[in-house]
Amino acid sequence: MSSFHGVTFTTSPQKLMDLADELGAWCEDCNTGEDKTNFDFSFMTEDGMPFFVYDWKEYRSLHLDESVEWHIGAESTIGSIEAKDYILNQLKGY
Repeated sequence: MSSFHGVTFTTSPQKLMDLADELGAWCEDCNTGEDKTNFDFSFMTEDGMPFFVYDWKEYRSLHLDESVEWHIGAESTIGSIEAKDYILNQLKGY
């Protein structure tokens, strides 16, 4: 089970969607602003640890190229920090 442990990072929705496509990660796009999240991503580190990335309570449609604060859901705080390091390293090419 994953939870939010206070770990966030900032990037654009488009960069995360591109990364998800490249890695074969799952992405749910409901960018209407009507729910608590617009985007939900499911990633896995190279070590096989699953984690989730999502925007939280924007309550508006997001522009795909704007900077957005993303929350990480993982099993522990350490897992969330590892997930953040992983995702930021992967985003260096975008």
